[in-house]
Amino acid sequence: MTIRVLVVDDQELVRAGFSALLRNDGIEVVAEGGNGRQAVELAQRHRPDVVLMDVRMPVMDGIEATRTILGNWPAADGEPPRIMMLTTFDLDDYVFAALRAGAAGFLLKDTRPAELLDAVRVIARGEALLSPGITRKLIAEFARQPAPAARPTGGQLRELTEREVDVLRLVGTGRSNQEIAAELFVSEATVKTHLGRVMAKLHLSSRAQAVVVAYESGLVRAGSQGG
Repeated sequence: MTIRVLVVDDQELVRAGFSALLRNDGIEVVAEGGNGRQAVELAQRHRPDVVLMDVRMPVMDGIEATRTILGNWPAADGEPPRIMMLTTFDLDDYVFAALRAGAAGFLLKDTRPAELLDAVRVIARGEALLSPGITRKLIAEFARQPAPAARPTGGQLRELTEREVDVLRLVGTGRSNQEIAAELFVSEATVKTHLGRVMAKLHLSSRAQAVVVAYESGLVRAGSQGG
């Protein structure tokens, strides 16, 4: 099935480059936008599978656009697009803000073309993705970041079963579904089921958000990432 992508970046040359790369690989670019406000309008109009979203843009930045798109998506329209944040900056507050806003992934703009194409396909499948290196830096440095005003309450976490808590904790350490399955002696399908229930109970829209929650809830602390 053809993947439909919306490309949003305030630099026309960057947009053109990303769009050409995607089209050359058989991915449909449904539209291009130059700021967050256009991203919101174009996402509503074209209903893409994936949005490649720059973080720092005029009029409305990518984080606010992500929050707006995901927060206002009509249930009647099915699943909202998966949003991949793109930036020239390695780990800063924008990474955490983007994940809290519901972004499904985060890549640096200097990512190699093949990796970007693979990332789009991973995101389109409904999986979360952080560029190699960012995941471990995210986990290692999360404790240094200020916690947001709103976080899951103890009551919310108590809605999880013991096994669901185990899965959330292991997701927070950066383990894949396959690694979690091996550690818990269950199938990958079972891990996916538990993770789906965790995300539904905690109202999360991406695996990346689950990493954030695992830290903010105290289930995981810096230095406990997987090998």
